[in-house]
Amino acid sequence: MSKKVLIPLADGFEEAEFIGIADVLRRASEMHKDLEIIIASLDDKLLVKGANGIFIQADTTLDSLDLSSLEAIALAGGYGGMNNLKNSSKIIQIIKDLHSKNKLVAAICASPMVLNHAGVLQGDFTCYPGCEAGLNGNRVNQAVVVNGNVITSAGPATAILFGLEIVRYLVGEETYKALYEGLLIPLTK
Repeated sequence: MSKKVLIPLADGFEEAEFIGIADVLRRASEMHKDLEIIIASLDDKLLVKGANGIFIQADTTLDSLDLSSLEAIALAGGYGGMNNLKNSSKIIQIIKDLHSKNKLVAAICASPMVLNHAGVLQGDFTCYPGCEAGLNGNRVNQAVVVNGNVITSAGPATAILFGLEIVRYLVGEETYKALYEGLLIPLTK
């Protein structure tokens, strides 16, 4: 049985974050055939416009998915995208359902606000500076924070690291290390 990871694509998403997440997870799925990455648009449009005017095509729509088989959800940021995710009752329900089953919920940049709206944010987390106002928990100034089954990340430059932590959580250290090296992360130190 495959581990299905949903990456929802909402109008106004932050392109660098979305690509960082989707690319790293798709690389991991090439190494682990039991890992399936699903990019789904919130509505019936498969072509979705990002915050900086770049269009990305989704694989499918949220309405056409079997949501009961999901193992994880990973949310890109972008303020407009975050608001569209937050205003989607289906996304909020997916987050609540996954969290109640101790499955992975992950968000970057402004999108920890979506996790907060779903009632699953508590303890340490990170987000884009300034987006923590009114959120439950304690924002820490780190690239990525893993807090149980909740992973959060700060913003565009941390997207690949965020994707790597999701990979480590879902399929383990060996794949994480292979991708970490292959993506040349050590050169950024």
